[in-house]
Amino acid sequence: MLKATLLTMLAAAAFFAAPSILRAEEKTGPRSGHVEVDGVNYYYEIHGEGEPLLLLHGGLGSTDMFRPILPALTEGRQVIGVDLHGHGRTELGDRPISLEAMGDDLAAILDELGYDQVDVLGYSMGGGAGFRLAVQHPDRVRRLALVSTGFARDGFYPEMLPMQAQVGAGMAEMMKDTPMYKSYAEVAPKPEDFPRLLDAMGALMREPYDWAGDVKKLAMPVMLVYGDSDMYRPEHVVEFYQLLGGGLKDAGWMRENMSRNRLAILPGATHYDIFLAPELTRTVLPFLGGETATKDWADTVEAAE
Repeated sequence: MLKATLLTMLAAAAFFAAPSILRAEEKTGPRSGHVEVDGVNYYYEIHGEGEPLLLLHGGLGSTDMFRPILPALTEGRQVIGVDLHGHGRTELGDRPISLEAMGDDLAAILDELGYDQVDVLGYSMGGGAGFRLAVQHPDRVRRLALVSTGFARDGFYPEMLPMQAQVGAGMAEMMKDTPMYKSYAEVAPKPEDFPRLLDAMGALMREPYDWAGDVKKLAMPVMLVYGDSDMYRPEHVVEFYQLLGGGLKDAGWMRENMSRNRLAILPGATHYDIFLAPELTRTVLPFLGGETATKDWADTVEAAE
């Protein structure tokens, strides 16, 4: 019973995502390495060729959690996956985990790797880091897709907050059989740091935040993607979209009032599986490419005449 309660609590944590331990074979391995920024030795890997796409994973995961959808992402794209602070192959070190700090770190990583500007796809905690990159270094982000990401702590269902407050090192032993621990232990430079990682993540999740003012600063096109059974309240999702200028009025006959930003709700998806959904790539890639699949009714009628 205690173990089941623990896993339920972890599933409800702010940035947690049960990372997949699935692997997909690639014809050629990715280019990979490390970039040290302010005491954190970040791991990165680069797949494919084409327009650059920065890919950012969820809490207690790593770039590996995207392996099942990576083939779709790399069709015509160069994907730069970064293991975030303390996660995957990036050592925890002694710095607190901070989304604002990771936003600056990501800009430094892009500098080191030679990217002036990228599109960004961030999930959960990775969405938070991508958001901070876009706010703090707006010239580095061309288009931003945030998956299951909130702009304020009160966006979560209220019963989740006390659960998040309990996350810490004391849970480490009970998590030994979870995919979160197993995937971490498989690649982490120091698997023994897992209890410290839980403490660091607990501290992050207990920290209040409200970035409503920063949302309005985003100058690049933004897409928000959620599951219809996500961890964020629907009201929060709508408010996020409205802060971006969407959902405020009818688009108009000629789409003249339509926001350039987008909101997508994937049916049958939760926070804990949306990053594996085939619908995710079909939703975000056209947006990141500046495309739209919607035809104009007048053009359709004229073509039929």
